[in-house]
Formats: sequence, C-alpha cells, structure tokens
Amino acid sequence: MTAPDAPVVLRVAGRPVGRYVTRPELPARLSPRPYLHPVTTLAGTAVTELSPADHTHHLGVGVAVPDVEGFNFWGGRTYVRDQGPTELDNHGSQRHTAFQLCDPDGLVEELRWVAAGAELLRERRTVAAGELTDSAWALDFTFSLTNVTSGPVTIGSPATNGRPGAAYGGFFWRARKEVRAPKVFTASAEGETAVHGERADWLALAGADWTLVFAGATDVTRRDPWFVRTAEYPGVGSSLAGERRLAIAPGETAVRRIVTVVADGRLARDEAATLVRKAVSQ
Repeated sequence: MTAPDAPVVLRVAGRPVGRYVTRPELPARLSPRPYLHPVTTLAGTAVTELSPADHTHHLGVGVAVPDVEGFNFWGGRTYVRDQGPTELDNHGSQRHTAFQLCDPDGLVEELRWVAAGAELLRERRTVAAGELTDSAWALDFTFSLTNVTSGPVTIGSPATNGRPGAAYGGFFWRARKEVRAPKVFTASAEGETAVHGERADWLALAGADWTLVFAGATDVTRRDPWFVRTAEYPGVGSSLAGERRLAIAPGETAVRRIVTVVADGRLARDEAATLVRKAVSQ
C-alpha cells in the first residue's frame, strides 16, 4: 500500500501520465487539498500548472469550491456580496484519510472537508486512467460529497454571491499557460464568450500541441454549466453552483463525474467528439 504522504503516479500503457499528491504542504490561504500535477500527454507534454503567478491557489487538477457554508475551499480571496474579492480568514482544507484502492491505473480515496475545526463534508473520490489510442488517454474523475453535519450544507460561487459570470467551483483543471491562448470549442460553438457559462455534452481546450476534451459523464453532471477561461489564463471547470446554491441535506450525497480526454496534437471537432464518446463509454 502506498504511504499516504507519497504521491501516486498514474500510468497508461506503462508511461507515467499523472502525479497525484494527497497531502501537499501548502499555506492555509491556498486551501490545501489533493491535486494532480503534472498531468501529461502520452508523448510527455505537460497540460497542467501548479500555483502559477497569476493564481497561486490553482493546483493542477482537482476539486475546489469557493463557498461551502461561507468557508473557502478554493483558495485566495473570497468574493463578498456588495464588497468584492476580500481577504478573509475562512479557508478550509480537504484532508486525505485513506485509500480504498491505489494502483497505477487508478485510485479510490476517502477525504474530509474541514474548516474552523469542524467537518462539513466527507468525500469519496475515484480517479482512473485508461488508454484510448496511441496518442490519447482518458482521466475519469468522480467525486461524491456527503453532508456529515446535522443541518443542510450549501455550496455557492461568486456568481451566486453577486458576481455575474463567475460560477466557478467543483471539478477544475488549470492548464499550462502558453504564448498564445488556447482554442476552446464545443460541438456547436467556439470561443470563450460563446462557451463560458453554457451547458454542453463536451468541451475542448486545444493548446499548441495538445488537446483536452472534457465531458460530463452523468445526466446531473451534464446539467452543470462550464466555467471557461482562455484569454486571462487557461482553465476549465464544471460548476456546482451556476445560478443558485447547491444544497445537500444531512446524510445526502452530491455526485459528479467528469471524463477528460488528454491528447497529443490539436484535435478537430469531429476527432474530439469521437474520442470523448469512446472515453465516456469505456
């Protein structure tokens, strides 16, 4: 069994494609949490970024939420209604407790979401890596959040707190920043303005020599809007709290599953659609 502090290296076809860090040593302001970084294509091109200068709280691939009952599990400043981004001492952390499974092709992890000394949520996270072609693989990421308190727990975003267009929070992938902004498109739209905040079965982000294709793999996940940034920085998320707060009753569980194709080269729309269909159906 892998020691809890040792990173887990995911492999596809014998090649390392992802490094999963369970207990990072990070300041409280970054909302410490497990993350994947670096994630690479099969050719070895890095497609994630860790604590970049523009947003030091962006940690590769993981789950980050800016508002869980007023506590910040995203990192950085908190958006306060009628006040704007504000430095608050309200950061929570996601704490690894155990692996139920830990193999080179995937893991099942138990976590506790803790803030101000109290546990708000308990999470089961499943991460799996599988080969699609000789130049593409899929990262299958499922997280289940269970309310372990005696009352309802609600999840919000800057959008639900008064900042239009900022519904980030949930699964989030910070991609590598390059000289040119990546291209972003869905099956029917193209460009950040056209796809940000919209719902689509899949969404592709294409850099200089790589493409990521994200897909909600359950009906409820597909109902969540996409959070997209390309001009300011390259990042894609699936929003838990788009127009309204997500409420989880005591003992109840919210589940989301995102499958991401990680491909070498810049995929055309039909290529992206074909690969993501294969990835989701595996």
